[in-house]
Amino acid sequence: MIHIRKSNKADAPALTEIWRASVLATHDFLSRDDFLEIEKLVAEQYLPNVEVWLIEDAGKPVGFMGMSERHIDSLFIAPDHRGKGIGKQLITHAKTLGSPLTVDVNEQNLQGVGFYRHMGFIETGRSETDDQGRPYPLLHLRLATDN
Repeated sequence: MIHIRKSNKADAPALTEIWRASVLATHDFLSRDDFLEIEKLVAEQYLPNVEVWLIEDAGKPVGFMGMSERHIDSLFIAPDHRGKGIGKQLITHAKTLGSPLTVDVNEQNLQGVGFYRHMGFIETGRSETDDQGRPYPLLHLRLATDN
């Protein structure tokens, strides 16, 4: 059974592992040094400081979504659960939290860009670098049904 809940400190190792496995499967554009630096930031600074919604399948963590207000900061799904509607369920949950719903996605993450477009997000802007100034352009998206 699928269940979505707010994460807690005890979930940190599972969240970090989901992040690691998902990024290795979808972010082949990251340099090894950037991957290692970002991994440390995710575990030590990001996850403890944002609202994280964990999705479980039969009690096992299989994905998560980090949010700041109505902005999706992150959405990562365990590779063995991709393509099973887990991401869609997280977006559906995010819609219940209010609007407008926005997200930034790495332009080189073609699977992520395709997913968000499929979910109804439209591009509202683009940045040449990520939020740390690295050379990974970001697309700024907003859910089209939001006003």
